[in-house]
Amino acid sequence: MSLLRRAWAIVWKDLLIEARTKQSFNAMVFFAALVLFIFSFALGPDTELLQRVAGGLLWVGIAFTGLLSLSRTYQNEETSGGLEGLRAYPGDPRAIYLGKLLGNIVLLLLVEAVLIPAAGILFQANLWPHALGLVAVSVLGTIGFSLVGTFYSALTVNLRAREVMLPLLLFPALVPVLLGAVNATTLILEGDLMGEAVVWLRVLGGFDIIFFVICIWIFPIALEE
Repeated sequence: MSLLRRAWAIVWKDLLIEARTKQSFNAMVFFAALVLFIFSFALGPDTELLQRVAGGLLWVGIAFTGLLSLSRTYQNEETSGGLEGLRAYPGDPRAIYLGKLLGNIVLLLLVEAVLIPAAGILFQANLWPHALGLVAVSVLGTIGFSLVGTFYSALTVNLRAREVMLPLLLFPALVPVLLGAVNATTLILEGDLMGEAVVWLRVLGGFDIIFFVICIWIFPIALEE
C-alpha cells in the first residue's frame, strides 16, 4: 500500500469513528464556546476593547481547544492496542503522521467553522466583510498548529504524564504560528489598510513548510521512542 493510500485509510477510519461518536467535536465546541464566553464576560460591554482584542482571544480559544483534539490523536489505537499494529505495519511510517495530521486539520477546521462566527457575535465584530482573509488565516494557522501538535502527540503518547508534557512541549514550539495568526487576524479585522496581513500570511505559510519538512523527516524516530 502506498504512503498516500495508507494515510487516507487512517484519516477515513478516524473521521468515521468521530462521525459516529462525536466525542471530540462536541467536547471541543463546548469548551471553545465556554472559553470565549468567559473572555467576553470578563472584558465587559466595551465594544471597542472587545474588537481590539478579538484576534488574540480567538486564537487563545483555538489553541486550548485544539489541545483537546491533539491529546486524543492516538487514543483509539492506544486503548485498543492498535498503535503497535500501526508501528509494525510494513511501509513508510510517515503515513501514520500524514493520516493523523489530516484528521486533526479537518476536525479543527470544523470546530473553527462554529467558533469563529460565535466569536464575532460575542465580541460584537462584523466578520463577513473579512471572511476571505479570516479563512486564509484559519487554514494556515490550523495547518501549522496541527503539524507541530500531531508530532508532539506521538512523542508523548507513551509517557505517563503526557497530559502535562504535551502542552509544555507544544506551546513554546507554537509561538511563531500563534504570533503570526494573531497579528494577521487582528490586522484583517481592523481593515488592514496597509496590506500588512499579507506579510503575516506569508510568514505562516513559511512556518508551515518548515514544520512539515522537519516533522515528517523525524517522525519515524519519534514513533519508535
